[in-house]
Amino acid sequence: MHAPKEVPETVSPARPDRRRFLNTGAVASLAGAGLSLGLVGCKESSNSAAPAGQTAATSGASTIDYTKYEIPPGQLDTYYSFSSGGESGECRIYGLPSGRLFKRIPVFNIDCLVGWGITNESKKIIGTKADGSLNYRTGDTHHVHPSYTDGTYNGKYLFVNDKIHGRIARIRLDTMECDKITELPNVQGFHGIFPDKRDPVDAKINYTTRVFCGSEFHIPQPNDGRDLNDPKKYFCLFTCVDAETLEPRWQVKVDGNMDLVASSYDGKLACSNQYNTEGGVHYEDMMSAERDSCVFFNIARIEAAVQAGKTFHIGSSKVPVVDGTKAANADPKTALTCYVPVPKNPHGVNASPDGKYYACSGKLSPTATLIEHDLVLKWFDGGLKEPRDTVVAEPEIGLGPLHTGFDNKGNAYTTLFLDSQIVKWNLDAAIKSFKGDKAAKPVVDRLDVQYQPGHGFTSMGETKEADGKYFLSDNKFSKDRFLPVGPLHPESAQLIDISGDKMKLIADHSAYSEPHDSIIIPRDRIKTRQVYDINEFPLATKDAKDCRVERKGRQVTIHLTSQAPAFGLREWTVKKGDEVTIILTNLDKVEDLTHGFAIPHHDINFIVNPQETKSVTFKTDKPGVYWCYCTSFCHALHLEMRSRMLVEA
Repeated sequence: MHAPKEVPETVSPARPDRRRFLNTGAVASLAGAGLSLGLVGCKESSNSAAPAGQTAATSGASTIDYTKYEIPPGQLDTYYSFSSGGESGECRIYGLPSGRLFKRIPVFNIDCLVGWGITNESKKIIGTKADGSLNYRTGDTHHVHPSYTDGTYNGKYLFVNDKIHGRIARIRLDTMECDKITELPNVQGFHGIFPDKRDPVDAKINYTTRVFCGSEFHIPQPNDGRDLNDPKKYFCLFTCVDAETLEPRWQVKVDGNMDLVASSYDGKLACSNQYNTEGGVHYEDMMSAERDSCVFFNIARIEAAVQAGKTFHIGSSKVPVVDGTKAANADPKTALTCYVPVPKNPHGVNASPDGKYYACSGKLSPTATLIEHDLVLKWFDGGLKEPRDTVVAEPEIGLGPLHTGFDNKGNAYTTLFLDSQIVKWNLDAAIKSFKGDKAAKPVVDRLDVQYQPGHGFTSMGETKEADGKYFLSDNKFSKDRFLPVGPLHPESAQLIDISGDKMKLIADHSAYSEPHDSIIIPRDRIKTRQVYDINEFPLATKDAKDCRVERKGRQVTIHLTSQAPAFGLREWTVKKGDEVTIILTNLDKVEDLTHGFAIPHHDINFIVNPQETKSVTFKTDKPGVYWCYCTSFCHALHLEMRSRMLVEA
């Protein structure tokens, strides 16, 4: 989709007070639940002074030259955008600034286009039960983050979480396909995930070796039916996963529920913003404390404790667990964790590109909390009295702050869910204001988006090479933005130019529900393969002359090739009740020449890319003739590319 050449109508003129209505309604609903949230600034303030779409940031939108952001036919985008797919269980690849969707990567979901969850290879990755059925058929991807080398992306892996079933998946960036999935032990609500930006343990390793995983739902440990109604026995676990084996290295018992995760640029700290530090099981029980926390993990101390055997195990899990609760870590000089108090129900914690700060948004407070990295380390060394002393700024930025991205000029960009805005604020000015400088004005600019931004990200903003070019706002409600398609609306992804003093809304794209997180990477950081190496596949049939049928009792294996416009066998015969395995190799070496393979009435459909081999196993339960055909348009004789499976009674 190309950037528009005309300024679109941003909101109906008949609804200028839409933001004020949403703010009031949201606060009223919380108040109606008997919750005193201490929402500072919940008033018809400067945020609502102008009609939606008519703020200072957008009133000059007609002067924007949209054509300079267009990607003409035949030209390539500047950036890849990797996005989660939410409850679809997949990940997606877009081009920016065009907003074109390039690929949907199945991860935790079933996908009959590529055969994910159908082929034997993909079922092994997802995980199967003794009867061969999948462990899970659903997933909920939230946060996607690539692997790092010295604080920037190296183009090797992409990691993503499954919130429903507590799984972590890894996607190879050379093929853009998932190659491994692991279920974390004793975890529910696996939400936040972040790779280590730098691993100082082994200088020979020049890429991410650890991935940090937070858990959102506290449960009885072990969760085997005991202590069902004793929330005092509930707790969460923070998990460190090995990036290569994707197996858990260690876990940390914590107080509170963890949301998102961030890691430091020096490899010393990881952190997670927390809500429900009260340990409540109903939402009204999660609101009694004045503040929640951002918990920091001292990686070196944790790994030393694990090495020294100061651990315990939960249930049948063999993963070592250390105690990171407040009570067990009162002495900063030996503490494994540091709980920094922040306003209630924070959502999102992000590390600034210079490695100096962590921005933790308030959600139910109109503020963002800025925590200094060196001060957290100083607290661990015993140089600070209170964890709260690590906070260096807490500017009031607007209603419903969630996610924060950064540019390369010392500015932060935070999504305001209730205000339906992106707010640009300066870190140095926020620090000066916090110290009492009344002349310092943290908020630099505001821009309306449509509507309710949940997640937002800057180009390269999670690396030390933030480039300050773009901000992408993923908005949870689109309403009047697109042609109506029924009750399930598309979401709105709006691209913003942040290279100048004022933010400029330059493109408006629809997004299929429900992206949670995106990463924007320059195209030169990603090196993909266009054709597989046939020698990677031990089961490959390398010549059509070697196609054959092998029978061992009731187990039948079909060794088959595809090469436009024919399969290697014209037909083959099996019997009713046979367990049939088809191993298909694509012998074509031409880039983009993919073949499909489908069998009617047997629930078989998958593809093989050039020089790739895949297999499926199924039972023949009904006699007859079944035409196996290519599902991917490959040749002028594509319709004639068929074989017969003959099933005898």
